[in-house]
Amino acid sequence: MSTVESKLAELGLTLPPVAAPVAAYVPAVQSGEFVFTSGQLPVVGGKLLNTGKVGAEVSAEEAKELAQTCALNALAAVKSVIGDLDRVEQVVKVVGFVASAPDFTGQPAVINGASELLGRVLGEAGVHARSAVGVAVLPLDAPVEVEIQVRVKNA
Repeated sequence: MSTVESKLAELGLTLPPVAAPVAAYVPAVQSGEFVFTSGQLPVVGGKLLNTGKVGAEVSAEEAKELAQTCALNALAAVKSVIGDLDRVEQVVKVVGFVASAPDFTGQPAVINGASELLGRVLGEAGVHARSAVGVAVLPLDAPVEVEIQVRVKNA
C-alpha cells in the first residue's frame, strides 16, 4: 500500500475504484509530467450520493462531504494512469463546480472538502491553486463536481 493510501486509511477512507465515465471521455490523461482528471462526481459504487442544488435541496455541509468524495474519485483516476499515488509531486490546480441555488454564495467552503482532503493525504504536495465556481446545473443533477491537475515524478 502506498504512503498516500496509508494516510487515507488512517482517516478511515479507502481509494474507490475508478468511477465509470458518464459520456465520451476517459477519467484521466497524462501529458508529460502532468495528469489531468475529468470532472469527478460524488459517485460511490456506481451511484450518485445526492442530487440537487446546494443551498436548496443540499446543505453546504453535505456538499462539502460530497466534494471530498469527488476528490477521492479524482485520486483514483490519477492512480489509474500512474499506478502509484506516491508519484504525485504536486497537486497543481483544483477546479470545483457547485450546482447552486440562486442566492448561494458559499462555493469556496464547499470545495474546501476536496482541498482539505488533498492536503491531509498529500501534505505539502496537496497545496494547490483553485477555482470554486457556482453553476446552474451539473451532469446527472449532481450537487458538486471536482477536477484536479497533478504533476508526477518519473517512474
